[in-house]
Amino acid sequence: MISRPAEAEFAPYYGRYVSLVPEPDIAAAMREQVLHVRRVAAVVTLEKETYRYADGKWSIREVVGHMIDVERVFGYRAFCISRKEGAPLPSFDENSYVAQSLYDQRPLSDLLEEFAVLRNANLAFLRRLSDSQWKNVGTASSSTVSVRALVYIMVGHVRHHLNVLRDKYGLSF
Repeated sequence: MISRPAEAEFAPYYGRYVSLVPEPDIAAAMREQVLHVRRVAAVVTLEKETYRYADGKWSIREVVGHMIDVERVFGYRAFCISRKEGAPLPSFDENSYVAQSLYDQRPLSDLLEEFAVLRNANLAFLRRLSDSQWKNVGTASSSTVSVRALVYIMVGHVRHHLNVLRDKYGLSF
């Protein structure tokens, strides 16, 4: 079992995501989250998939698409850092990525499938890591981060956006 990351293993900004993950078994939390995201999406009607709670805010499809982007980017970061990549990994502008994504043109069911595929691929990779690889530290977005911190951030990030979908978009789940 992988222990929680220490605060020194991630930038303070990410503490808000790590704090949303109390489980001691991060792999189980990752697996359960795929099922939870599917349950949440099941309450969204086709007409509501493109709903935005305010001008300039993402649609529900775009929120899920953003979760896909982060899963992909942070999974890649975890992969690179687990392999002791010495080069700093770049940041990314989530608003620019969503603007270029065309997520609003894809049905929510397709987006959910892509999220599940990415999460399961990340789980398959993470299962093979040694204890020492989980603790590897590298640089991403100009900050120090460990592999285990990235995984906690990934889970917390999805929880954050599920909370937004509940609180701002009015989804009940």
